Amino acid sequence: MTGPGRIPAPARPSDPEVPAVSTADIAPDSADRTDFEDADRGLVAGPAKPRITAEDGHLVWDFEATAFLRGDCPDTAHPSLWRQSQLCARAGLYEVTDGVYQLRGFDLSNMTLIEGERGVVVVDPLVSEECAAEGLALYRAHRGDRPVTAVLFTHSHIDHFGGTLGVIGPDDDVPIVAPEGFMEHSVAENVYAGTAMLRRGVYHTGAELEPGPRGLIGVGLGFTASRGRAGLLRPTVEITRTGQEEHLDGVLFRFQLTPDTEAPSELNFHLPQRRALCMAENATHNLHNILTLRGALVRDARVWSRCLTEAIDLFAADSDVVFASHHWPTWGTERLTTFLSEQRDLYGYLHDQTLRLLNQGHTGIEIAELIELPPRLAHAWHARGYYGSVSHNVKAIYQRYMGWYDGHPASLWEHPPTASAERYVACMGGLDQVLAKARSYLDAGDLRFAAQLLKHATFAAPDDTRAKELLAETFERLGHGAECGTWRNNYLMAAQELRTGVRPTPITAGSMAAALSVEQVFDSLAIRVNGPKAWDHSLTVLWRFTDLDRTYRTSLRNGVLVHRPAADGSADLTLVLTEPQLMGLLIGHGLDGIDHTGDPTVLTTLMSVLDEPDPGFAIVTP
Repeated sequence: MTGPGRIPAPARPSDPEVPAVSTADIAPDSADRTDFEDADRGLVAGPAKPRITAEDGHLVWDFEATAFLRGDCPDTAHPSLWRQSQLCARAGLYEVTDGVYQLRGFDLSNMTLIEGERGVVVVDPLVSEECAAEGLALYRAHRGDRPVTAVLFTHSHIDHFGGTLGVIGPDDDVPIVAPEGFMEHSVAENVYAGTAMLRRGVYHTGAELEPGPRGLIGVGLGFTASRGRAGLLRPTVEITRTGQEEHLDGVLFRFQLTPDTEAPSELNFHLPQRRALCMAENATHNLHNILTLRGALVRDARVWSRCLTEAIDLFAADSDVVFASHHWPTWGTERLTTFLSEQRDLYGYLHDQTLRLLNQGHTGIEIAELIELPPRLAHAWHARGYYGSVSHNVKAIYQRYMGWYDGHPASLWEHPPTASAERYVACMGGLDQVLAKARSYLDAGDLRFAAQLLKHATFAAPDDTRAKELLAETFERLGHGAECGTWRNNYLMAAQELRTGVRPTPITAGSMAAALSVEQVFDSLAIRVNGPKAWDHSLTVLWRFTDLDRTYRTSLRNGVLVHRPAADGSADLTLVLTEPQLMGLLIGHGLDGIDHTGDPTVLTTLMSVLDEPDPGFAIVTP
């Protein structure tokens, strides 16, 4: 396995080098350098400095971390993923077409800059403020000190809005454009389930892996996510329908609304004056996720495919270039139409074939072993599973339609993992027998079943170092053979944690909390209520917000915190405050400066039944 373009020989389902997805056996043309030519096209300048640091000095982004990818592919990486990582490692300011530029390699995502009459419209300002600010500075160094005249979020994932405060201030009077439902879904993902998703996201992005041939080589969409400050400002202009037009700094934007595709709230846009089409994250140079391994709502592959058809019909003939918020552009009307058509067929095929097979009685796990992509798609580099995979996408499509239950009654009431593991180990004659069997499967190349056995071993005997080390070895070998970047990262993060334990996962709300509505703040409190602790409490609070001219009533009963708009009325405690004072109250500033009547100990009671999320929960051990 030497060289960036080679694909391993066809693999058996038990082959340790390749996950058992039969379409991975079909190799695209390794001599095709078109992607490399496109990825290098339009370079204006590389990064101005080798690293980006935060105010406190910690490292946010290291441009030199990918230097090892300039070499040949080692035996510890899948050559197809190595090739993809080489392409994603390119960093700098690039011209897409006249008046359209991109910052690539400054974070997991791209930031696009569209020049207008007075300044520049910023699209998708990366994960963190520090990276977005550094990217904007590089743009200005080469294109002039243009003010930011608008910000556009293509969808509700943090790598497309987190760096907002690196390009504008909280009080800047510029339009902030986003698709309908943006705030609802951004908060649901990054706040309501934020702790669990961030913890799993450490596995997903390989955040704690050392960059290098044995560790982090990329995540398929980019190298990894930056480690700076993430924030959010509320949109001021909402895109609510396909065909909606907006002039931003004199530039005409024509929008296509694409909900339930790559994100529950997403849009594409066309720049007719520039003959340029932005596909957000709906068409990138890989097979994307129907359900990301870090956790999210299951996406609708059928809708995704149909939105790509609609984009082709609406915009392709009037476009000379298609670009996205990850990867590199594709130039030429014919080429971009082919690219979009194959991306469309990719999601449509997975959807339709999964439904065909589930209607024949196959479960998601079985269908994942049966599906093969058509040869034309299997030979397309941009359809490879670097970020999503055929295997876990098929299971997600099954889940969307059929849920978690596979139809077998034995699955209805299984023991939880530790209890099951103890029984399996006992049935197999004890831990020593399980380890011996696992070693034999490992040595025979059946890494998949070795991992299943060793999962039981580690859950039944979590302190046994032999079981943990053998499972770590298994995961390491699976990771080094994985074409999918997220599979590799999950395997290698698991191996690392089995050997060294869980490292603290930093949880920082950054500036996101300030963007939450009052309703979203109350929702965030409700999901932290410890039901059993709160069963015996009954209390009501009336919240009068003078700056919003609104009143809300919250009530805690039966372990449920309910909120709703309300008129004045009786309550155990009435507070007269502003929205910023609510945030101060919740972070411990108390009732200073807040007018109140009634019993203030009600707040103490409420706070006493709120659980703190655990950002360091175990994943590969009980």
